[in-house]
Amino acid sequence: MGTAERREALGNSVAAPLVVRGGLRSISTGRGMDGGKDSDGTGPSSASVEQLSRPVRAEAQPSYRQLWVEEPARRRRLPDSVRTAAVRAVLVISVTLIQAMVAFLSTLAGSWLAFPMVISSVASTVVATWAALDVWVTRQVWRQRNGVVSTPSSTARALRRERRKARRHARATARTQERIRRQGGGSGQLSHP
Repeated sequence: MGTAERREALGNSVAAPLVVRGGLRSISTGRGMDGGKDSDGTGPSSASVEQLSRPVRAEAQPSYRQLWVEEPARRRRLPDSVRTAAVRAVLVISVTLIQAMVAFLSTLAGSWLAFPMVISSVASTVVATWAALDVWVTRQVWRQRNGVVSTPSSTARALRRERRKARRHARATARTQERIRRQGGGSGQLSHP
């Protein structure tokens, strides 16, 4: 919203206040809201005249406190598949608890709803147990597939490095033998081993 729109929104005779570093200023005149008068009320002082000649800038840094400060997580985030299974389990378990509570209260009240709710609570308990086990199984499967981290000091990595080095050396030796065989006229033997 520009200055003209602000004036129009507030009425032509009223100037909208603007908060700047020195205090409130009028958008239309650039003077302080007290009319530019000095502290004794006589008129603008030389300091306020200098302030009027400088361009009015809004404060760059916000003066309010942040609502929260982000901190690094204490634990790593769950993998997507495990988190999905955990959310599903929480929903199923909460529905099961609600069903059990409704079954208990309707039994106390002697309602006809008590018997169907008890039966559905038993079925929901089986499903909730499956959902909780599903979280555990999904977590174990994810760890088995993605959880192994190979470190540079790993024994397996060192053995693979040695095997690669031996294969490279064997290929280089075979290439050298083949080159000598082609150049030497078919004997294939080096003059010295």
